[in-house]
Amino acid sequence: MRILQINLERGWRGGERQTLLTLQGLQALGHAPALVARAGGVLAQRAEAAGVPVHACRGGPGLASFLLSQGGRYDVWHAQTAQAMSVAALLRPVLRVPLVFTRRTAFASSGSQRARRWKWARADALVAISQAAAQAPQDLGLPVSVIPSAVQAVEPAPGRVAALQQTFALEGRRVLVTAAALSPEKDPQTLIEAVAHVCQQFPDVSCLHCGADGAAAADARARVEALGLQDRYLFAGFQPHVADALALADVYVSSSRFEALGTSVLDACLAGLPVVATEVGGHAEILAPDRGLLVAAGDASALARRIVWVLTHPAAAQAMGTRARAYVEQEFSVPGMVASYERLYRRLVAR
Repeated sequence: MRILQINLERGWRGGERQTLLTLQGLQALGHAPALVARAGGVLAQRAEAAGVPVHACRGGPGLASFLLSQGGRYDVWHAQTAQAMSVAALLRPVLRVPLVFTRRTAFASSGSQRARRWKWARADALVAISQAAAQAPQDLGLPVSVIPSAVQAVEPAPGRVAALQQTFALEGRRVLVTAAALSPEKDPQTLIEAVAHVCQQFPDVSCLHCGADGAAAADARARVEALGLQDRYLFAGFQPHVADALALADVYVSSSRFEALGTSVLDACLAGLPVVATEVGGHAEILAPDRGLLVAAGDASALARRIVWVLTHPAAAQAMGTRARAYVEQEFSVPGMVASYERLYRRLVAR
């Protein structure tokens, strides 16, 4: 099958990683996938390096032009982001190529319910990465299939791990790690407050925050300075190899207020780490009932207490991480995700 994946995001987050994994998986199965991606974006660069045909464009108008001129050559379109779906939905009646949309968010979408329903209903198959992500279209009466995102084990590079450890003076420290953009929905303020509580009890604890700057970055840095945590709460910026940071971690922590699934939590589970996370969206689907510790969003004190429990109960925490790793290996594999999409594409083409 000729399958066109569409993703115009500039950066590299969970959706972009899932797009590339899908493309590579389809290639391995003998299909002919291609990608429409933003010119100069990280996804376009990585897909080209992986040998995937890439059609670069500079935004929605460029995508529309490509679909009108060349989109009819494909058996299926797969919109991997909301922006891609908006453009594809407008053109779907003209070209009538089967259209799949994967919803990757769990927070409220902008615009009216009527507009959202119109757009989502243009998809021949509407997919969500978790039950949390499926809720909004289901509330509008639309059928949704759940195909979870996938993760694959990545070995840390000893040289890069040593460089991180040296750069942030982590030798001999117990390390908390989070991988999240400094954006409001990730709620770095709550994590900073929790780390402040933990640091009062444990002089050997540091927190390594891996993630690009966003709208919450200035406030997060100001709060760290106000609390005197500059040497304990460490902003590492975007890390292209998160496995290296996870190799230094004793605990993985997520303070997100919204999370459709949480691929960073999946990465941490796959690394065998004990995880403390907010009970939002897909976190509960991954970690409940005994694969991690969950707290209410925004509750810094509860987050700190759970982190302290992990630090003071290492054997039980490690057993929890082992259970999570076994579950994630079984339920969130790349071959499983790609096979689910392949079956979906085949049904649409046959129909």
